[in-house]
Amino acid sequence: MNTSRKKTVVIGATENPARYANQATRSLLRYGHDVELIGLRAGTVAGHTIQTGQPVLDDVDTVTLYVGPQNQANLYDYVKAMKPRRVIFNPGTENPTFERELQQAGIEPIEACTLVMLSVGNY
Repeated sequence: MNTSRKKTVVIGATENPARYANQATRSLLRYGHDVELIGLRAGTVAGHTIQTGQPVLDDVDTVTLYVGPQNQANLYDYVKAMKPRRVIFNPGTENPTFERELQQAGIEPIEACTLVMLSVGNY
């Protein structure tokens, strides 16, 4: 278990347990991370509320994306405004344009899988 509690924002959160965003949320919680969930539909995952829209969030360490590149353009400024240390582009979400913008803003883009990172201890 990780003892440093890093707040992670899961963008693309869903109540559907078959979706990777849901599995990642549960895994983040098991590893002791604080989570904020943002999705298209309100709901809950493991007792945590899925927020809709673009709520104001602070003290964000990591944003993990579960939204395809075709639906990311409206997230660019929002994610940069959170000032996370890094943004994880999970498989299928890779976006060179967004990744360049993040780098220019001093935010590290990482193409990786949150679930794998947690399971091998390099989250």
